[in-house]
Amino acid sequence: MYKEGFSNEKYTELQSKHIKERIDKFGGKLYLEFGGKLFDDFHASRVLPGFHPDSKIQMLKKLSDQAEIVIAIKAADIEKNKVRGDIGITYDQDLLRLIDAFTSNGLYVGSVVITQFSENPSVLNYEKKLKALGLKVFRHYSIPGYPSNIPHIVSDEGFGRNDYIETTRPLVVVTAPGPGSGKMATCLSQLYHEAKHGVKAGYAKFETFPIWNIPLNHPVNLAYEAATADLNDVNMIDPFHLEAYGETTVNYNRDVEVFPVLRTMMEKIQGESIYKSPTDMGVNMAGYGIIDDKACRDAANQEIIRRYYEALGNKAKGSGSDEPIQKIELLMEKAGISIADRPVVAAANIKAEETGRPAAAMEMPDGSILTGKTSELLGASSALLLNALKYFAGVDDAAKLISPNVIEPINNLKVSYLGDHNPLMHLDELLIALSISALTSEDASKAYAMLPKLAGLEVHSSVLLSHEDIGVFKKLGCHLTCEPKYERNKLYHN
Repeated sequence: MYKEGFSNEKYTELQSKHIKERIDKFGGKLYLEFGGKLFDDFHASRVLPGFHPDSKIQMLKKLSDQAEIVIAIKAADIEKNKVRGDIGITYDQDLLRLIDAFTSNGLYVGSVVITQFSENPSVLNYEKKLKALGLKVFRHYSIPGYPSNIPHIVSDEGFGRNDYIETTRPLVVVTAPGPGSGKMATCLSQLYHEAKHGVKAGYAKFETFPIWNIPLNHPVNLAYEAATADLNDVNMIDPFHLEAYGETTVNYNRDVEVFPVLRTMMEKIQGESIYKSPTDMGVNMAGYGIIDDKACRDAANQEIIRRYYEALGNKAKGSGSDEPIQKIELLMEKAGISIADRPVVAAANIKAEETGRPAAAMEMPDGSILTGKTSELLGASSALLLNALKYFAGVDDAAKLISPNVIEPINNLKVSYLGDHNPLMHLDELLIALSISALTSEDASKAYAMLPKLAGLEVHSSVLLSHEDIGVFKKLGCHLTCEPKYERNKLYHN
């Protein structure tokens, strides 16, 4: 049952204020490395109920008159056509999507920097394309010995080789289509060049997770480890902060490992570093936005279980390994949870066992569980979706929202003319049929109007679903998990 545990308004207000304070601390210019997803942080909204997926953008909009955006993209990611797994487009395409999104929100994109630049034809063509679109493009190069050979890095042969990105505003947000794009190196290179130009500037890092001022093993922080299980990120107590201040704060292994090098670079560039710990570098106020700790703990525990099923599914599909599964199992032990704490799992699996065919279950806001079973006309997910819409609309369970006279010819079309081996409709096809039925059926019209109420509900399927059905559940805002097995025993699954 959904319960708000996070104040989005308080968070965005505090975050904007804290960033302004950090700008002033450095004499009027700050390079802010922006990690995580800016426009669609659904992980944060799931583990911090009340957090809006676009919170970071709304926060930046409060600073729009002071901020400009620099987007970094690594040359190798252009060459390899690296794809963002969550939205299925390449990094070079996503960069253009990001620019459009920033611009439509009233934010100024100053430039693009291609990091670890190479003379590869695909990179040169992409650079040419960006310039043709009217964008300022800069080149940053690979530096031998980075990040350990500091005397070479902080020299005219190191950072000095990079183009100087000319920025005009006090807050420079450095972001990227994905991790490993060179955001931190871009910020440090700019500090070097700003110092050469006599400009006072500083660096800070914005990451939502782990949250530094809640316990190490708080489920919200454990859920971050579960989300990054394939990256081997590990939350840990910040030893530098503990030594400097005697205070226990939470950070993660990569920032702790790189901090001594980063601090030395900043000392060499600026003469001193105001940071005594990785935690000092952060500007994350998310912990102060938690208004109901139990609600956030419960939501985060569900996310850990969902990540567990995701890892199991990846292995079943051949795209994952045992390591993330084993890591998340340990996190579940730390949190004191199991799959039994996700009621829709047992409900879907019991229904599947009873019927001998795939089934699905959904937990409603009042805690009741609805199920859907596979029939000759509808798949389990489709049946579940219609049952849920009837539940919200107060429509009799026996009512037919879509006439069999409509469903049968659609199913026949798929097999006889479109070459589909499975006649049952995908969820997007079902919703199109429902929308048409709503024109002539009062019950269908009432049910169709209930679609927004599905957002945030927990769903489980007794089998792995198609990409189409997974995508629809995601667009509807449902939190889906699937048993790590296919409906049919074959090698190719579409």
